[in-house]
Amino acid sequence: MKPLLPPIASKQTTHLEQLGYQRTDSYAWIKDEHWQEVLQNPKSLRKDIESYLIAENNYTDTYLEPTKELQETLFHSMKNRLVDKDSSPELEDGNWIYLSRYEAGNEFKTYYRKSIQSLTEQTILDPNQEANKSSYYKVGYIEHSPTHEYLAYAEDTQGSEIWDIRIKDLNSNVLLPQTISHCAGQFAFSPCGYYLFWIYRDHHGRPTKIFRHEFASGKDTLIYEEHDPGFFLGIERSLSNQWIFITANDHDTNETWLLSNEDPTASPVCVMKRQVGIQYELVDWQGHFIIKTNLNDADNFKLMRMALPNPQQLSEHYLSSANWQEWIIHDPETYLMETIAYQDFFVRLERHNVNTRIIITNKDGKEALLSGEEEAFVVSLDETLTDQTEWLRYSYQSPTTPRHWYQYNMRTGERKTLKIQEISSGHNSNDYQTKRLWATASDGEQIPITITYRKDTPLNGKTPVLLYGYGSYGYAIDPTFSNTALNYLDQGWIYAIAHVRGGSEKGWNWFLQGRKFNKINSFTDFICCAEHLIQQNYTNAGLIIADGRSAGGMVMGYIANERPDLFAAIVAVVPFVDVLNTMSDISLPLTPPEWPEWGNPIEDKEAYEYIASYSPYDNIKKQSYPAILAIGGLTDPRVTYWEPTKWIAKLRDYNLSDAPLLLKINMDTGHGGTAGRYDSLKEAAFIQAFALFIVNQKI
Repeated sequence: MKPLLPPIASKQTTHLEQLGYQRTDSYAWIKDEHWQEVLQNPKSLRKDIESYLIAENNYTDTYLEPTKELQETLFHSMKNRLVDKDSSPELEDGNWIYLSRYEAGNEFKTYYRKSIQSLTEQTILDPNQEANKSSYYKVGYIEHSPTHEYLAYAEDTQGSEIWDIRIKDLNSNVLLPQTISHCAGQFAFSPCGYYLFWIYRDHHGRPTKIFRHEFASGKDTLIYEEHDPGFFLGIERSLSNQWIFITANDHDTNETWLLSNEDPTASPVCVMKRQVGIQYELVDWQGHFIIKTNLNDADNFKLMRMALPNPQQLSEHYLSSANWQEWIIHDPETYLMETIAYQDFFVRLERHNVNTRIIITNKDGKEALLSGEEEAFVVSLDETLTDQTEWLRYSYQSPTTPRHWYQYNMRTGERKTLKIQEISSGHNSNDYQTKRLWATASDGEQIPITITYRKDTPLNGKTPVLLYGYGSYGYAIDPTFSNTALNYLDQGWIYAIAHVRGGSEKGWNWFLQGRKFNKINSFTDFICCAEHLIQQNYTNAGLIIADGRSAGGMVMGYIANERPDLFAAIVAVVPFVDVLNTMSDISLPLTPPEWPEWGNPIEDKEAYEYIASYSPYDNIKKQSYPAILAIGGLTDPRVTYWEPTKWIAKLRDYNLSDAPLLLKINMDTGHGGTAGRYDSLKEAAFIQAFALFIVNQKI
């Protein structure tokens, strides 16, 4: 039989000079020079690039053809765990109850509401109807007006995260004629319900302006413009319905602007002008603004407060940090993550020793604690629509315990179970074991690892492991209950999460120790975790599948270059691997906002040298690489399609092994892959089949 050969990408060498350094790139041509147009119209992709990507997809599909039956089996095992008709817990807001539900066979939730008096359901949005009209469809942010007259939602038909906002009159259930286009997706109704504040994306895909949309006239008025390309914009209405918060932030610094319910057409007022490295955010409670901030070296954040201003006092002078007072002091052992202000209760979500917990403070200062008892678990705050309640909505889950939704009475301490995640095919938590392990890094730091396995799995050093890692932006990978992970566990695998530096699992300093000039810690921590699992006789070299997505793909690229011997295969989904080129391209949406995270190699020689020392694409070498599956999305604005494409092409130039190096580019999706609940399972099954196929050849 003729051997299956991968496509060969042509080499068209591009010479680059930067800060006195020179480098070459043989595959720069894979980036379409009109990539902005491709994000909005994938069919505009240059034909030679399109042909090459199709050839790569065909090669990958052909190589994995023997796994087709396995893919189907894995897909159906995940699908069979889902409840075909599954409702969210109901949410009350005034005289209305809002809920969403997957109807039988549907890919997307349908949204409903009902009056407390009649309890007759009204369908307010069914994304399944629109999804049938395009190859990709996703509803993002969705919100009803405080008056319950309107519903607004953001929709994306390309996967490029360039959203359109549609507005529906809920009394007539008819869409308003105006569509707000080129949006960032986030928006907020004014407290009075007459206006919608929304964020504009420019031709680079960056959020740069905030407009006030008037329903009566359809007129849009500019109220804020951000001139720093490194700052993102956000907008939010307070739970009390008294304020609109406009935020501008990068990964280090933020600034907040206020609009009062008293006058939503006024010009916004700045709370505290941006200061490099200072972050703060506000909620209003009990006649005060409560300010979560890292001011004065409070790395894990603390809470300060100031008396609410009346409309005449709403000025930068009054709002100045000089008028803030300490309320809940900084705790170096506890990371303050999130807050919610109810009328009589203040709730904060904290992370302590990797796990999360909830602290409830009443207006008299008494506190109550909600936590868990397993070694690894997640307590999280759930959505709420009003501050006029004494019932807190929260969830609990762990890798062995399906998600439980609870309602907790903050006044009496009573707890009610609202819902337990149902596993249609059956699940017995007692069949599984979760442990928290600690690996020692070369600098002595203790790196947490969460492992889960079936109790009947032999732990003899011969067990395959799926090792997942991320480690960027302070985003913690929590040990949640995972339908996807169960497929590995039921195959006799161990599912492991490496909580590497760059996340916030051990506090905000855990993030700072894995970013910018400390970034290599994220990579070496992951390697350390793999080695620890081997040393503790859970597995062996060559039986570990490493999995990382987006910025976690950078970890995958590094370990492929530096420790290929440890891994049977590497899965890299939308992987950020061409770091030096991307951070040097200011036309890309995220480049200026990402400089605080990685460094600016355009202006900073130290940043250039440091990024060049680890950038996966720039450090590929002549050696034997393990099997690699890279997945990208053609309309991805975050990690562009050419990054995984160039990476795989160059890896093939240098690879000395016969391990497969596979690329799959989804031609009609973006960063998040397919949007539907069943379609996303098909992609998960595809990845799992690859992992099982590779490992089964080694056992």
